[in-house]
Amino acid sequence: MSKVRLGDVFPLIRNGASIKQSDNASGIPITRIETIADREIDRNKFGYANIVDVEKYQDYLLRDGDILMSHINSEKHLGKVALCRLNCKEEQIIHGMNLLMLRPDIEVIIPSYATYFFNSNAFLQQIPNITKKSVNQASFTVTALKDLKISVPSINEQQEIVTRLDKVTDLIALRKQQLAKLDELVKARFVELFGDPITNSNNLPIERMEQRFSLKAGITTAADDIHDFEEGSYEIPCYGGNGIRGYVKEKSYTGDYPIIGRQGALCGNVQYATGDFHATEHAVLVSLLKNDNSVWVYHLLKLMDLYRYHTGAAQPGLAVKTLNTVEIIVADKSKQDQFAAFVEQTDKSKLAIQKSLDQLETLKKSLMQEYFG
Repeated sequence: MSKVRLGDVFPLIRNGASIKQSDNASGIPITRIETIADREIDRNKFGYANIVDVEKYQDYLLRDGDILMSHINSEKHLGKVALCRLNCKEEQIIHGMNLLMLRPDIEVIIPSYATYFFNSNAFLQQIPNITKKSVNQASFTVTALKDLKISVPSINEQQEIVTRLDKVTDLIALRKQQLAKLDELVKARFVELFGDPITNSNNLPIERMEQRFSLKAGITTAADDIHDFEEGSYEIPCYGGNGIRGYVKEKSYTGDYPIIGRQGALCGNVQYATGDFHATEHAVLVSLLKNDNSVWVYHLLKLMDLYRYHTGAAQPGLAVKTLNTVEIIVADKSKQDQFAAFVEQTDKSKLAIQKSLDQLETLKKSLMQEYFG
């Protein structure tokens, strides 16, 4: 398989137009960093602008098959790509700033093949070689990107690779949809039994969180003590502000606990720890003071949208003293147990789907390694 300069198969690579955007879904859609999703552009993450003269931005209108790439971002997000598929010939999407647009020579390279290649280790491992780092972000230039190498087999071989990877990728997407639907089913069952916990639509009794739970932040933990999973050494899951951060040597807690993330962009997220685990200072353990079902409490807190109570813009956070004052519904224990039993049955279905998903993702990694190295 021949390797060529990326610039030789992408005759046009450019940055986007600088346009003031809004989240109001009116006017012409404009791409931004959040627009990049797993495979294709995420239309739910467009910006918008009321542009009178679209012709002024004619050179920035995306075409079907264009590829968007992150080149100014946190280091781990550099090189992430999304394929643009227009819904119709008349659809207009403007290529916005801080994303590169790569337009392939379709006689040489298939856009879908290129997208898969850009998600491979063969490409991503080249990115650090052209990356320049600053205090707040990392970036690379168009000139440097053009000099990277890309594997380009014949068009027929590319199409065969795309067909095989598409089948696996579509199955992965299906399994994820199935898991999401089961999560929605659990949420619907909760609301059916207890109403909306934020508005208390069923007029249940209310207490402050401090009346039913003991909230306590975890243990201050050095980043050097947290590692990838390693059997026999680092096996204890470590919960931080955004869920499991990695693994540590020794447990600090044992049992079944809802855990609230209290620091970072995802503060207010709720996890459920079981068995032996460790929690950092950015995680808040929820200990039950009264006769509540811990599974029910976990789902209650998830539906409470606790991020609403955060403070700080640059570094959002949740104070334990604030959480203690949040009012929550109080439900009959027998109904809590009924809901928890429903969750247990749903989790069995999720477990089977997750096993299939893990196998498919392993297969995809193997195929990507086979095709791209």
